Amino acid sequence: MFSAGEFPGPRGFGTLSAVTPLAAALLAFTAYLLAYRFYARFLAQRIFALDPARPTPAQTLEDGVDYVPTAPSILFSHHFASITGLAPMLGPAVAVIWGWLPALCWVVLGAIFIGCVHDMAALVVSLRTRGLSVGEVAGDVLGPKARTLMHLVIFFGVALAMGVFVYVLARLFSVELAPGHPGYPQAVFPSVGLLVLSVGAGLVLRRRPGALAAVAVVGLCLELLLIAVGKDHPTLGLPPAAWPGPSTWTLALLAYAFAASVLPVWALLQPRDFLNALLLYLGLGLAYAGLFAGDHRFAAPAVRLSPPGAPPLVPFMLIVVACGAASGFHGLVASGTTAKQMARETHARPVGYGAMIGESLLGLLATLACTAGVASPQVWHEAYADWGRVQALPRKIDAFIQGTTTFLGSLGLPADAAAALVAMVVVSFALTTLDSATRLLRFNIEEIGASFGVRWTKRRPLSALAACGVIALFAFYEVDVTVGDAVVRRPAGLALWQLFGTTNQLLAGLTLLVVTVYLRARGRPTAPVAIPAVVMLASTLAAMVTNLLRMRDPLLLAVGGVLLLLGLGVVGLGLSTLRRPSRPEAAEW
Repeated sequence: MFSAGEFPGPRGFGTLSAVTPLAAALLAFTAYLLAYRFYARFLAQRIFALDPARPTPAQTLEDGVDYVPTAPSILFSHHFASITGLAPMLGPAVAVIWGWLPALCWVVLGAIFIGCVHDMAALVVSLRTRGLSVGEVAGDVLGPKARTLMHLVIFFGVALAMGVFVYVLARLFSVELAPGHPGYPQAVFPSVGLLVLSVGAGLVLRRRPGALAAVAVVGLCLELLLIAVGKDHPTLGLPPAAWPGPSTWTLALLAYAFAASVLPVWALLQPRDFLNALLLYLGLGLAYAGLFAGDHRFAAPAVRLSPPGAPPLVPFMLIVVACGAASGFHGLVASGTTAKQMARETHARPVGYGAMIGESLLGLLATLACTAGVASPQVWHEAYADWGRVQALPRKIDAFIQGTTTFLGSLGLPADAAAALVAMVVVSFALTTLDSATRLLRFNIEEIGASFGVRWTKRRPLSALAACGVIALFAFYEVDVTVGDAVVRRPAGLALWQLFGTTNQLLAGLTLLVVTVYLRARGRPTAPVAIPAVVMLASTLAAMVTNLLRMRDPLLLAVGGVLLLLGLGVVGLGLSTLRRPSRPEAAEW
């Protein structure tokens, strides 16, 4: 029986209890294919007028470090691996508390009509503006005040997210993820080995670009070998007490992030993301193959309107799912690193729109794994009994890993081997986002420095060091936060993490607003971008106000209030610009 507000299907439409995860996945796949075939082509031709003959920033500003013309297969892998962090796995793992149907619908339709459009739009506008970031584009189309406001939102969002990513990865690499909960040290050896492989692959591809296929085959085989060794020797022969702890891993991750953010993209970033993406493709492919091969059924209800302690389904579904459907961070990657490596404008369709479909596929997998990869409805209801229970980090990671491992088991893979592969995929997603995001934060600091005349930020090592320092602050520095009736000490990143979802989605809405103004100034159609901008801004601002009214902690109230004011400031500048008469003839397209 279902409690109040919880039922298998909407009234008037029969029951959804007979719908299988396989049928839901096939329907989603069809939607993705149709969207890429028709809607992405419409955007490319009618809205953005992509021109394969137009020079790109990678060609006109080539410097061998950040601006490097890149083969589309490698660039797609870089973009896909960079935008796909932990969020599309963890967000749906929480969102299914409202049932599998709302989460699945938003993951698929939100990506097709908002997330993919956002990513492609940010990429194209950056291509047309010398590879500038969305913050710099905001300054060009809305004025210097908007540039400063956007830079501050971007700075906070990226630094906070990477501080938490470092915190989480350090604990994933440790013997214990949390007290009494085992970590995943078996992912350390393959992660370090992959870095060595990436450097070698970068050198090979730099000298012999035609060796891409050979590098892919050899690289993937060696990755799988590294995973097998890590599974059999998780702590490499060391006793658990001698294995490095979270603080050591945090410092090691920061050192890696610094190196990845200053080295030329061809030396580490591109080959690592390419090899990593091969593993991600394999993991996704096997997981869906296991879903199709097994006789899986939904253990979760289709819709659950009022879970105990949960905020309203609307607008918080949009915030919780986040990167699985739409993410402001993607616009930073598109305009921060991807646009600087694109060899042809027409590659914006497969890279911008297509890679977001890839991330949505991961969000869809997480939705299915957390609702159809569990043993029974009773087990699911115990795990999702209330809102507070699903917020714990170990529970969210385990929900994805265990559910996906169940799918892989349908292919006959041993449970330990399947868990090792999925754990490595989880770590790989986070690591690839960390190296790209640190470079993005470096760009952001350089742009802020240029706006205020701070000269030292022009030096790449110093701006990268500053970026790592801010990330370390969020990972290490502890603050007092109010939890219930108690005051506890927590890292600043974790204390402020509940603000990231709204900050990320606010950035997506602001990016779409900036692109809308940019298109209107050039006489281009704006509806496919303007409507998603309204949806994202309205839902996010409503969620931010609702959160502020519920918050009791002074730190969260202060920072959340500042972020709300920053967002409202950019929206105000955007609306005032849109009210002015359009002069398309004055702007070059």
